[in-house]
Amino acid sequence: MNPIEHILNDFPVMITDGAMATELESYGCNLKDRLWSAKVLIEDPELIRKVHTAYFKAGADCAITASYQATIDGYLDSGLSREEAIALIKRSVQIAVESRDEFWSEINQSPKRPKPLVAASVGPYGAFLADGSEYRGDYQVSEDELVEFHRERIGILIEAGADILACETIPCLLEAKAITRVLKEFPGVYAWISFSAKDESHVSNGDTISDCAQWLDGVEQVAAIGVNCSSPNYIESLIQEIKGKTSKPIIVYPNLGEEYDATSKKWSKSFTQEVLISNAQRWYEAGAKIIGGCCRTNPKDIEEIVDWARK
Repeated sequence: MNPIEHILNDFPVMITDGAMATELESYGCNLKDRLWSAKVLIEDPELIRKVHTAYFKAGADCAITASYQATIDGYLDSGLSREEAIALIKRSVQIAVESRDEFWSEINQSPKRPKPLVAASVGPYGAFLADGSEYRGDYQVSEDELVEFHRERIGILIEAGADILACETIPCLLEAKAITRVLKEFPGVYAWISFSAKDESHVSNGDTISDCAQWLDGVEQVAAIGVNCSSPNYIESLIQEIKGKTSKPIIVYPNLGEEYDATSKKWSKSFTQEVLISNAQRWYEAGAKIIGGCCRTNPKDIEEIVDWARK
């Protein structure tokens, strides 16, 4: 049984965590770097552990690792050795697992919530490019090249002990197809696929979310399909589009509606956390079974969602 199905058999909704980078910045980390939060795996990994623990205490049923922008080539470009890069990618999972296990032992395995999962973040090819193309999907690469890009890192994350893969902010069906080809090389491993969206019905490169959902519906190792790091304004419509094409659980964890400038490495400020909180119930009623937050959200946001969901 896949890990998400295991939780949803006993609980009506699964709550993911919120932003990693936003919290790291609140602790004083400077993430204006092509490695983004993966840089902190080198500089101060204990801060990552601190963020995971904060989200578990807020009630999150799943921690997403700090591996979104952690790739072998990215670390090599930053002057690390191949062995160091592999060790850091593995460490992203180990930190989350250690944080989860310590937290779970301290609360004596409360029957009111499931034991949290550790989802290894698999960022898109655009995250490695660090040019914002995960919000455009204008890749000049083939599906075969994307398979090669994802294969080794996915293998490392699985070996490190992740419960599930979080293949997130995927901007096009082409990349989702490449990821599923890699998954087939690891029988018994499950992943969710969540896309970045440009509007109420299209992912970032212009593919329709309904076409993406319909294609992924036939892939047994895909445990959930949805959207992340996209405007809350689009989520309800996107859920409806997905729901019409798949029976798989729908996952949504949007940002706060701000726009990211890949050049300045800054987010605009136009929304407040109340947007996420007030919409969570509507998204659930629309059909989402896995709900959380992405960029610019924090443990307080997740705590508010948990307070509603646990009731």
